Amino acid sequence: MEMRNFGRTGLRISILGFGCGAVGGLMVRGAPADQERAIARALEAGVNYFDTAVQYGDGESEKNLGRALRKLKPESAIVGTKVRLPAADFARIDEAVAKSLEGSLRRLGMERVDIFHLHNSITVEGGGESLGVRQVLDQVVPAFERLRERGMIRFLGITAVGDTAALRQVIDARVIDSAQVTYNMLNPSAGAALPPRYPAQDYGLLLDHTRAAGVGVIGIRVLAGGALSGSAERHPIASPPPAPIGSATSYDGDLQRARRLMPLVEQGFAQNLAEAATRFAISHPAVGTILVGMATPEQFEAALAAVQNGPLPSAALGRLTDLQQSFSGEAR
Repeated sequence: MEMRNFGRTGLRISILGFGCGAVGGLMVRGAPADQERAIARALEAGVNYFDTAVQYGDGESEKNLGRALRKLKPESAIVGTKVRLPAADFARIDEAVAKSLEGSLRRLGMERVDIFHLHNSITVEGGGESLGVRQVLDQVVPAFERLRERGMIRFLGITAVGDTAALRQVIDARVIDSAQVTYNMLNPSAGAALPPRYPAQDYGLLLDHTRAAGVGVIGIRVLAGGALSGSAERHPIASPPPAPIGSATSYDGDLQRARRLMPLVEQGFAQNLAEAATRFAISHPAVGTILVGMATPEQFEAALAAVQNGPLPSAALGRLTDLQQSFSGEAR
């Protein structure tokens, strides 16, 4: 398993992480034996980052991950979880953040997590369930730092969704250690300039900002919630198609565009679209690890095989750029 430096943290992190989210569903709705088998196989293969959140199954993901890790007792596991604050808690951010982490630690059966991410969308001024830049820098970050001083977290981070300008401001402030960044074949704008009138949010080379700030990057939405499998079929324990992040305004829109990338498979660059998407996400050197959702242990094996084939070659990336050009001017 390839290991990469994770920003300025000093962590060496596996290029493939283990996503415990609700979209794939394994760690929320899967059988305990399958959960433990998949985690044991991941550890055997060299995976050392495990990503969960209280929102994944209302705490079930954290409980199941904690149970499996206590049974397997790995020495090198790096665990990350998250807090999403409801708007009703914005007036008591410090208390709400601490309470959320305390609940996560109980469910995980741990005294400390390695990375604690803010899960809210971040916008310039805030509003609704989004937090504004000043709220993040002046209230959330100090709350996280107090938890770090208490030995409850090692590193603090954000899920980089919201306004691009706001995300840049938070990253450029150099007060966070980790950012979960949307980066996939439907929206590569965190790592490369988009063609004119491209139908997706422009993340404005956000990976350049993370690199300059020494922020470690966790690549998320690598398969665009499943759309980059090219198939509308979903496993029985998977979630319904999720709302897109940063790309089309509907999952069906993402799926239709994903299918237009099939020449990558037809021309022999990958065995299937999911493999191409997984290998694309590790092609950017600023990405420390990627998360691929899964419903079964077999889907983990597919993701592992993909990363073992390495980043997409330059010829494939060039062909992908040509294919993406055809999306320009279309309605998002």
